[in-house]
Amino acid sequence: MLKYESIYQSLLMQIQSGKFSTGAKLPSIRNLTQQYSCSKSTVLTALKRLEEQHIIYALPKSGYYVVDNHVFKTPLSTDIIDFASASPTWQAFPYKNFQHCINKAIDMYQEELFRYGTPKGWPPLIAEAKKLLESYQVFTHNEQIFITTGVQQALSLVSIMPFPNNRSTILVEQPSYHLYMDLLKTLQLPAIGIQRTSKGIDLDRLEQIFHEEDIKFFYTMPRFHNPLGSSYGKKEKEAILQLADQYNVYILEDDYLADFEYNPKNDPLFADDYHDKVIYVKSFSKIMFPGLRVGLAVLPHSIIDIFQKYKMTTDIDSSMISQAALYLYMKNGMFEHNKTKVSNIYHARAKILHQSIQNHLPTYESSSEIVMHSHIGLPKRVNLKSFIYHLQEEGIYLDSVERNYLDDFYHERILKLNVSNVDAYQIEEGIKKIASALKNPQNYFL
Repeated sequence: MLKYESIYQSLLMQIQSGKFSTGAKLPSIRNLTQQYSCSKSTVLTALKRLEEQHIIYALPKSGYYVVDNHVFKTPLSTDIIDFASASPTWQAFPYKNFQHCINKAIDMYQEELFRYGTPKGWPPLIAEAKKLLESYQVFTHNEQIFITTGVQQALSLVSIMPFPNNRSTILVEQPSYHLYMDLLKTLQLPAIGIQRTSKGIDLDRLEQIFHEEDIKFFYTMPRFHNPLGSSYGKKEKEAILQLADQYNVYILEDDYLADFEYNPKNDPLFADDYHDKVIYVKSFSKIMFPGLRVGLAVLPHSIIDIFQKYKMTTDIDSSMISQAALYLYMKNGMFEHNKTKVSNIYHARAKILHQSIQNHLPTYESSSEIVMHSHIGLPKRVNLKSFIYHLQEEGIYLDSVERNYLDDFYHERILKLNVSNVDAYQIEEGIKKIASALKNPQNYFL
């Protein structure tokens, strides 16, 4: 081992052990040369390596200080099978690649980071986002694209701002995205529901609601619905668009799993929107990580100005560091390369989930789609709380759909199954245990 490497290892161990805590000053270069009986250049080489790894930082004429002595530890594997968590698996994302983009973004765009950005988002990222959107069959213009602080911000803004149709009631599928249901409840916004099942929605009922109610927009997830996992067919999507135009209703299309679409013919609603009625939103939370907090919103021309006004009152701009890093990540090809890698990991798990449900729960309603989350419809006599508790005792974590409904809408007895955080080899074992628990009379009401 070279001398500078042994010094590097020695200092690293002292920092990680806590001898030098976060913010602590390291011994001077003179002291280190004496301690390790080496030249000044050898010590500086070891210190530079620690600095490049963001373990220490230098203050001119002062010395070197510890950035953070915390050491990342790989989570220990457990026997827990967590079908409840919808978080993406951290092992699937090549975080070191993205770390390069963050560091490069700070180096390259220093001046931009010290300015307040544009309300729409950073123009270079918008230009790259336009290319990405085209791969989802979303063809639009730069002026229609907004960068938002996660999709949550876009959902919040369109929900509270006025619309050109001068209406106030929001129509949502039931069940639907739980955080959006929480938002509607928290802000006490006028909202009503329409039932969605694995077979879709009742289009006659949709037309009746559009005709009779004061509908501002219809929030929908045409592809890979959360939590059901099902998608609309082409005829359903055409009918929804036709009704939206006929009754002057906007559509808020949440396409959060567009990166996992394997069917090239399954386009978003936006692709066939010829009447400028679809608001398209896209998240990076699943294909990358939730902490990025960057989302895309593509708006009809009629609401661009009012959306921009409301966004400016929320924040001047979404995180410039995140935007610049994501721009580089897209432009240099990392996004496309790693999208395929991550998508393949989840697709493999989705196939096992789908086949396991078919093998062990064939009589229960479920989604026909191959996607990382699905559901099963439970008999009405199942004591859901007892059922979930019983399986938790066996190391199977499950979640009900209570938060996925508006308070005054009938709650179907549905069990969500998400494998984004379940290793492939555990999936069938977990489904078998669920099937076994459904045969246990103790999990049913008398």
